[in-house]
Amino acid sequence: MKLATTTGDFFHFGLNVEESIDAVTEAGFKYIDYSFTYDFRTKTGLLGENPKAFAEKLLKMADTSGFKFVQSHSPLGRPLAEGSEDFIEATKQSIETASWLGIPNIVVHSGYLKGLSKEETFKRNKKFYEELLKTAEKCNINILTENFDKMTDNGCYWVDCAEDLKELVEYINHPLLKACWDIGHGNMQELPQHKALALLGSHVAALHIQGNFGLSDDHVMPFTGTVNMDSVMNGLLDIGFNGYFTFEADGMLNTWRRRKYEKDTRLAIYPVEFAKRFENIKYDMGKYVLEQYNCFEE
Repeated sequence: MKLATTTGDFFHFGLNVEESIDAVTEAGFKYIDYSFTYDFRTKTGLLGENPKAFAEKLLKMADTSGFKFVQSHSPLGRPLAEGSEDFIEATKQSIETASWLGIPNIVVHSGYLKGLSKEETFKRNKKFYEELLKTAEKCNINILTENFDKMTDNGCYWVDCAEDLKELVEYINHPLLKACWDIGHGNMQELPQHKALALLGSHVAALHIQGNFGLSDDHVMPFTGTVNMDSVMNGLLDIGFNGYFTFEADGMLNTWRRRKYEKDTRLAIYPVEFAKRFENIKYDMGKYVLEQYNCFEE
């Protein structure tokens, strides 16, 4: 397996897309998961006024620096809510522009809405994904639906376990719709990782590697929480997973969860240089995990 990480690792420090790419590649990552978070929030980049030019700029960066875009994550939003038309259009644009970078897989979260039953949630998500899959078919890119973290919003149903993730993929039943397994979200469930992966089997086309203590969606690095990486690795090898080992572990870097103290903010955020050191450790940690199972690839 090859190591990848997300461009979202440094957005909390105010770095733009290009600066974030430089930071993760300097840490050793050659394979990039393109996050549309920055583009969506700022209406720039691949979701800006001239996405073609920006895509060409990114491809030149990749050619010069020797990295490759291998995965992507669409913007986060509430596609089943009223007034979501602009968000859905932005999601379609993210699918199209990701394909310009040669990305084969883009993660798009399923929707949820307070008061909807599981049955109605599935029906509305099928309609949502089928609309997106029209764009995916034109662009020859897979859409991946992901397991959420464990339900925290009372009155909502969302897909947060392996059983329901498999059911949703098979319910929509489209060759370009597959699954992304988030091991941190999986750690908040009772089912062990290797059993969850065995249940999903060939539906798994991508991973999000991150950790927590089983109580909240912390997105820290594995080994700093309670995720059992032996269970994860055995599960991946058992199903013959041959995709990218993609980190989404920016929780040690971000500040948005931190408690506020408005009177003094000198330590509200630490220097980006510290974050870059964490990024180096993240790469070394991922390499160590894969080498222990004799499956690390450059």
